Amino acid sequence: MELRWWSIEVLDGARQSAARWRDSFGNVLVEAAIAHGAYEWRWHRFTWGVLFEIGFRREERFATYRDLPVVRAALDAVPDPVNGLLIYPGRGGSSGRVEPRRPRPIAGAGAAPLPIDPTVLRLPLADPHPAPTRGFVGAA
Repeated sequence: MELRWWSIEVLDGARQSAARWRDSFGNVLVEAAIAHGAYEWRWHRFTWGVLFEIGFRREERFATYRDLPVVRAALDAVPDPVNGLLIYPGRGGSSGRVEPRRPRPIAGAGAAPLPIDPTVLRLPLADPHPAPTRGFVGAA
């Protein structure tokens, strides 16, 4: 059985935390979800707020669930009513991908270039004790 997941993220507000909102409305939201066909649900706490994931068998079940007066009242009472509520299909938060990523093909033939030995330059050093010059330079 494949479930259609929906996520409701509630962010902390200036005066109230999302965890406190969950304590107030969490049981009501779960009871309504069960009564309207939810097969799975999970609450997650994060430093920024809470996440409620609900799994329904059909997509239209979530639309019915969201239109319930008790659910609308709970969503209207989030701590930050302007920017503190996100509702979207799929699993939320940092749940990652449902399927593991496939390895990408290796570019080229799959071989790394061979290491090149560094070139050593040998420069002659100036003689610290030069031989004396013959004659006077600049004598007239």
